[in-house]
Amino acid sequence: MSRLRTLTRLARPFSLILSTLTFSFGSGVARYLGNDLLPAAGLSLLWIFLLQIASAWLVEYFRSPAEPLPDAETPRQRERLRTLLLQASAAALTLLAAVTILLLALKALNPAAMLVMGLAFALMLANAVPPVRLISRGFGEFAQAIFLAYLIPALAFLQQADRLHSLVTLLAFPLALLALAYLLALDFPSYAADLKYRRGSLLVRLGWERTMPLHHGLVLAAYALLALGPLLGYPLALLWPVFLTFPLALYQIFMLRNIGVGAKPVWSLLTANGAAIFALSAYLLTLTFWLR
Repeated sequence: MSRLRTLTRLARPFSLILSTLTFSFGSGVARYLGNDLLPAAGLSLLWIFLLQIASAWLVEYFRSPAEPLPDAETPRQRERLRTLLLQASAAALTLLAAVTILLLALKALNPAAMLVMGLAFALMLANAVPPVRLISRGFGEFAQAIFLAYLIPALAFLQQADRLHSLVTLLAFPLALLALAYLLALDFPSYAADLKYRRGSLLVRLGWERTMPLHHGLVLAAYALLALGPLLGYPLALLWPVFLTFPLALYQIFMLRNIGVGAKPVWSLLTANGAAIFALSAYLLTLTFWLR
């Protein structure tokens, strides 16, 4: 595999798609509330991409050297890859700094947006880099869910408004619960290997017996919170499209329940369905706000 293909794979392109959806969601809410979309929003999305990519590469760079080599990799090749990852992540962080300076020069960031950017930067580096390295302590899934479903839409919104609106929080929190459930589903296929090599995923920390009900609770709580929206004064017309994904959520719970009682798992279906629940929920919310 070429170096470029390896770097692309390790950058986790699908997470960039999810970030685009949640960023568009935040921008859509701002537009719905009467704010104009600024041209610099594209630079902010680029900033998010660079932060995600640099963090993903640093996660791989600081991976434990005790983990076994793949069949086609030698120790020398692994060391070369680690050097490449360090160089590439340094380049991404340099571009990130340049984009930050450009945003400041364009006066495209208010104090609230700068605060969110600072929190996002600190969180993603803490997730990847020792000595904190949240991804090795069972908190990586929480960090990624908060970043993906709350900080990104908050930044998108604050580029067009001076302060965060309660509508963003109302919708971003259930999305964060669905994001965390999706990330937990991603942990299941590698659970045996994670146990063997003592990787600190949330699933390993909690054990599958406690993680399964946690997953179910996260999914059901997300839809329950969305159902409370009309009681808080937000029209049902804004919220009902998300419930089109509820059958997928029930199916996800059904699959995990069957795995828990001994059914043969279909990991690809489990992870794809988990991704679809979160991605479609974010997409439907985004579409709702951009069409109104």
